[in-house]
Parts: sequence; C-alpha cells; structure tokens
Amino acid sequence: MKSLVRGTRLAALPAALVMVLAACGGGAGGGGGEPASPCDTAPDFPSRPIELIVPWAAGGGTDSVARYIGTALGERLETQVNVVNRTGGSGVVGHSAIATARPDGTTIGLATVEITMMHWQGLTDLTHEQLTPIGLVNSDAAGVTVRADSPFTDVSQLLAAAGQPGAATASGTGRGGIWDLSRAGMLLEAGLPPDAIRWVPSEGAAPALQELVAGGIDVSTASLVENQTMIEAGRAKALAVMAEERDAKFPDVPTLREQGLDFTMAAWRGIAGPEGLPEDVVSELSCHLDGIVHSPEYEEFMGTAGFGIVWRDAAGFGEYLAEQDAEKGEIMRAAGLAA
Repeated sequence: MKSLVRGTRLAALPAALVMVLAACGGGAGGGGGEPASPCDTAPDFPSRPIELIVPWAAGGGTDSVARYIGTALGERLETQVNVVNRTGGSGVVGHSAIATARPDGTTIGLATVEITMMHWQGLTDLTHEQLTPIGLVNSDAAGVTVRADSPFTDVSQLLAAAGQPGAATASGTGRGGIWDLSRAGMLLEAGLPPDAIRWVPSEGAAPALQELVAGGIDVSTASLVENQTMIEAGRAKALAVMAEERDAKFPDVPTLREQGLDFTMAAWRGIAGPEGLPEDVVSELSCHLDGIVHSPEYEEFMGTAGFGIVWRDAAGFGEYLAEQDAEKGEIMRAAGLAA
C-alpha cells in the first residue's frame, strides 16, 4: 500500500492495526474522502511531484476535469499533482508536450478527442500512437437539437429535407471540429452527401445555440448537455443523441440507432502519458483512476458540471483510441476535411 511504501504516518501505529489498515486499503488518500483501493505500486514512483498537462485553456471543461482528477490522484499517490495548461495550435501544443515528456510517469496529461483528429487535418504529425493510454474518464455524445418551433420532429424528417437548397444549416463548433464531424458522419451514414446540411462555423456550442434559437441556423450537433439550458427553457428541442444508449439526463430523447442510423459520435477525455511509459507505472495510475472515476464524489462533480462518465482502463482506452482514429480519418476524408 502507498502509506506503507511511501508514507511515515503509520510508523507509530501498532503492527496489528497497520496490517488491518493495509488490508482494507486504509491510510492512503482516495480522492473526495473515499479510501483508496489496493493498487500495486511501481517502485520509486512517484519520485517527485507530477505534472498534469491540459491542452486547453484554464477555466474550461477540460481544465476543470483535470483539476479534479489531479487533486484526487495526488491524494492517492501522496504527492503533488500540478495542472499545467499548454494551449495553442488547436490542441497540438499541449498534446505534443505530453508526447515528448520523459517517460517516467512524472508528466502525464488529459488528452482529448482532438488527438484522433489533428493529424488528419494536417495540423501535426502527432498521433495517439505517440502516447501511452492510461484511462478514459469522460465522454459526451453529440446530439441533434433544433428550435422549439422547428417543423422537424424526428431525425428522419430532418434527413428527408437535407440536401434541398436552403433546407437546413448546422453549427456547434468551427469547421472540422468534433461536432462538425458528427453532422458529416450522420449524413454519410444516411447515404447523403456530407454537405447535405450546410455547416456554419462558430466559436463553440454556446454561440451556436444562440444562433439556433434566433433562427440563424436550423440544427446544433453539439452535446445535449451544452444545449440543456435552452432545451429546459422550451426554446429548443432535442431530436436525438449520438450514443450507444439514451442519456440518463434526457431519457425521452432517442438515439440515432433507434431511428434507423447506426452511428455514434462523442467528445471525450482521457489520461495519457508519453510513449514508452513503464507498464508498472501505467498499471498503478490506471488503478487509481479506476477508483477515482467510480467514486460517488466524481459522480457528483461530473453530474453537477453536466459531463458524462465513461471508464476504460489502459488497454481498453488504447483500443478505443485506435478505433476512434480510424473512424475520424474515414469521415474526414469522405467529408473533404482531411488535409
């Protein structure tokens, strides 16, 4: 256990009590007040404070998730985890900093879906293969949202009108962003040209939502959570979620699959390190992340923030990265978004 290997706090306790605490996983911080689960330790790790790189700006959603995980992970490892924002290049700068760090576990990062997109866009040669996956901690599916007074009541009606001159425009992010790929992928799956619904670039989901309710665009493909305020206010309505199953926060909104389209798309976040990270370090970090993600405190934090929780361990996250990269490349090439 961490406290027996690294800490001195149990040194003065009776030997029998130390053994009980060790067996129960006690003594090491668990994040959010939960006791840590037993995790195999990597020798001499961590040898110093850990740097957790965030490829996006402070104050945003990715930053807030990273800071929560950093605090909880620091408690479990009994060391300081410092969150460092490395922004620029549409995520290239931060992801590159993770990939080029020394592979000893003292520098990790919160990688985002863009790692499977940037190289297809010609922004960088960096790919997920230059990272070591540790654990997926979040996923938020794309949605299909229209104005409350829209004539479309389901996705089939929207797709039936798609392609007609001026029939529909959509937004949610900049050109080639994750919500743009959601639109293009949905159209391609339906057998329609990827520009059947014209994309109008925006600075993000919030300004796109304002355009939607003002009548400037017809569809938002951002996550339903990002459009939740207007949906709850009755100014917008959700037609679908691009997930494997319905979102518990929107139980009345069907998936695309329920409407005949076998297509999913989501923005996600996961902890990763540089290529070549030792297996025992990966195993320990992944074990602690597992405990954090499955804690009531993390569930409460993510629920309050409106983020979805999806967990994949190091192996599962690695498989997911490869699948995501191939899928993104296929859609981006077909949609003319690849360099």
